[in-house]
Amino acid sequence: MTLAPYVRIVARGKGRARPLTKVEAEQAMGIILSGDAAPEALGALLMILRLRGETDSEIAGFTAALRTSSLNMPRADLDWPCYAAGRTRGAPLFLLSAKLVAQAGYKVALHGWNSHQGTAADPRTALSTLGLEAGGLSYYPLETLSLPAFNVLRLRDTFGLRSCINTVLRMWNPSGARASVQGVFHPSYRGLQSRAAALLGDQNLTIIKGGGGEFERHPAKDTAIFGLRQGVELNELIPADIATTRRLHEPEQPIQLAALWNEPEDNNFAKATVIGTAALALWTLDAAPTIEQASELASNLWKTRHQDKRRAG
Repeated sequence: MTLAPYVRIVARGKGRARPLTKVEAEQAMGIILSGDAAPEALGALLMILRLRGETDSEIAGFTAALRTSSLNMPRADLDWPCYAAGRTRGAPLFLLSAKLVAQAGYKVALHGWNSHQGTAADPRTALSTLGLEAGGLSYYPLETLSLPAFNVLRLRDTFGLRSCINTVLRMWNPSGARASVQGVFHPSYRGLQSRAAALLGDQNLTIIKGGGGEFERHPAKDTAIFGLRQGVELNELIPADIATTRRLHEPEQPIQLAALWNEPEDNNFAKATVIGTAALALWTLDAAPTIEQASELASNLWKTRHQDKRRAG
């Protein structure tokens, strides 16, 4: 098999080129994941799509192929991708949010690769240091889940640019969870991922512009919510939780994740970030019918986070 026919479709020239259909995109990604694609053709396809911008059908087709190629994983309730690569990210507060969701009785599957982050922002380091895994929360490294997809992602080091694989990995949902949360860095991708998910038949999904591209809500800003509820597209705006002016991650004000989780540290901004992010995840799972009620649930989970007993989801 060769990628040449698919490169020809997207690169014929002005007036002749066209986007890939969902079926064509699925076939092309199948060739890529099989390892049969010539590197020149793979680079050409990815960079042409990068320059032109991927369509809903292309992202849906690529994602469908990745889902088909996936290893069998324990089924989770909530899929939580973490693929941010921003060098300026601070502590991964969203991990504490995911832990609160797990303590509510849900199985949460984190998966990711964070290649360009410092130690303080690395989810794997934080999970290991805090011992957050188990009790319903699991983390799966990309290179273990899909080495072919990992190799495509690492082409960023060759191209000097990201490619559509960054979007596809966020939409992957390798555990087949019934709900998913996704963060994006560029706002335009919220609608793209929502529409592509609808083409795939996904039902429950929440997408926000999060800190460094992670699913992590800024509590002092209004948050635009995209995604799906029971297959119907979302487009909502929720107001800020607190009144303050600052960036989500201030290099001059680093947040110590262990202290925040284990001690009664007086950091209202960080706590609001954790609780607000957990609330959106719980709302996605239909743990509460409204975001306000989900926020109350998340706040109670934070206050009782050191109790051993898991609740029933």
